[in-house]
Amino acid sequence: MAVHNRMIRPRNRASVSRIRMEASKEEATLWLYDVINDWYGIHAGDFAREVAGLAVGTIHLRINSPGGDVFGARAIIAALRASGARVIAHIDGLAASAATFIAVNCDEVRMADGGFFMIHQASAPVWGNAGELRDAAEVLDKIDATIVNDYARRTGAEAQQIRDWMAAETWFTAEEAKTAGFVDAIVTGQAVDNSGWDFSGCRNAPAALSAARPESEPEPAPLPVATAGQPARDQARRVLAMVQLNG
Repeated sequence: MAVHNRMIRPRNRASVSRIRMEASKEEATLWLYDVINDWYGIHAGDFAREVAGLAVGTIHLRINSPGGDVFGARAIIAALRASGARVIAHIDGLAASAATFIAVNCDEVRMADGGFFMIHQASAPVWGNAGELRDAAEVLDKIDATIVNDYARRTGAEAQQIRDWMAAETWFTAEEAKTAGFVDAIVTGQAVDNSGWDFSGCRNAPAALSAARPESEPEPAPLPVATAGQPARDQARRVLAMVQLNG
């Protein structure tokens, strides 16, 4: 079972940056400017290898991402923590879904004043019998609980308030994200361009982001879907074990 966000997709993949890194003796900058997905976006393993190769005191993580795979995001967080560096997240345009809990696990979060920050409940493509679907729902509940913990630790907000925000698919402006405690500082005068993302699959995307989709847009590669029977149950157990390890 892949747990992810497919509500927001790239409009033009040729215009989207992948992992990019610049480093000096003291600082390094990494760009997280794509979907977090090993199949057609930022590969968590590749990202972790980039981080492991750094020996700096400060990492600047620049984010413009609709999120993606929950466990890929957890692996990115683990790699950043293992670096021993102070990590400063810069939300340059969009931080949505899994990209938000990468940001809130950084030491400091700065956000461009024209950016957006969106949180929602985890989702997954699932196929199977009633028991398998109930198992999948329990896994999603556990995943949501770990994300609530991340947001609560950063913001100091009550867990129920965070659950309500996630259930409603809540979009925060930079000022709203700072007021809620997700963001430490707002950067003014920075150009923000979110035209590269298609928001038509979102329930509550702000009108400023909900422009019509272009006539031609390549479809992303399909995500793997769990199959019926014992393989699906084994896969669910592996996912549950990862949830427990990454909580």
